[in-house]
Amino acid sequence: QDYYGKELQELEDLKTNACVTLARPLSKVLRDALERVHKELVARYYGCGLVIPECLESCRILDLGSGSGRDCYLLSQLVGEQGHITGIDMTKEQVQHIARASPLPHCINPPSLPSYSQVEVAKKHIAYHMDKFGYQKANVEFLQGYIEKLGDAGLADESYDIVISNCVINLAPDKRAVLHEAYRVLKPGGEMYFSDVYASQCLNETTRKHTVLWGECLAGALYWRDLYSIAKEVGFKTPCLVSASPITIGNKELEDIIGNCCFVSATFRLFKVPDNSQAGPSQVIYGGGIPDHEGELVFDANFTFKKGEMVDVDAEMAAILQSSRFAEEFMIQAGKANTTTPQGCCC
Repeated sequence: QDYYGKELQELEDLKTNACVTLARPLSKVLRDALERVHKELVARYYGCGLVIPECLESCRILDLGSGSGRDCYLLSQLVGEQGHITGIDMTKEQVQHIARASPLPHCINPPSLPSYSQVEVAKKHIAYHMDKFGYQKANVEFLQGYIEKLGDAGLADESYDIVISNCVINLAPDKRAVLHEAYRVLKPGGEMYFSDVYASQCLNETTRKHTVLWGECLAGALYWRDLYSIAKEVGFKTPCLVSASPITIGNKELEDIIGNCCFVSATFRLFKVPDNSQAGPSQVIYGGGIPDHEGELVFDANFTFKKGEMVDVDAEMAAILQSSRFAEEFMIQAGKANTTTPQGCCC
């Protein structure tokens, strides 16, 4: 709270390159949706891009670390008026002209502008966006609270189809609690789709206690193997790596503290597959029905599904496709999967 509310006032205040990764190109659908978001929320943008999964019509989505709500309002358009978006953010600090930074969960702000809290800024634009989108009722809400304690904010078991997060979990001291809460609020078949920073090894105590490195998403980075073990402990299936890119520090003093540890910015998807799932190795065919992904669906680093082409998948992927919101988009039939299909993390 102190680092994002007080220390960082502009881009030049950043001490590393970790939070200024170049954004990936956006599709026309996302560019158009972003154009309709209030300019106050998109005036400043730093980071590695949006965390937007596919197949969102009518979904209920929870955004962990929603900041001033830019991503929530973008998602509001993609789920439609029958869907629902909840944003939750912990920052109480009164900060100036807030624009959701990504992957930073909180803003970097210019001086001498009106001060508001993150949640206040998000809330004050609800009516504007609902009118802009042509909605008769609001399909967004914003809550103040901690992502480790979603129950304290009133979020019920099995109430969301998707949980998203953009480089926020590394700022939480208790990662297991965050994943456990995400698992709890997800419906059976639900997905956690999130980006974060990961380390190539367990970090030393000096690094973990360094205030600047915490604030810049490095000292709290999880050793990537620990993500796999924690995810399975709380009930998720094996994490599916979507993409990963190396992070450079660009600060000799901080590099000396970190030592030989390397960092990556990575996007994963985790699925809450029902216990009674009976899927085995299968052959699947993508029907091409997901908007903006009609020709092919790049599901993760291992699986790209092209319309009309049969693909062998293992039992775990078959269970994910069969139980999730993607089920209606695939024809799935039992069959022996190709044993050479790559598995695991590519970090």
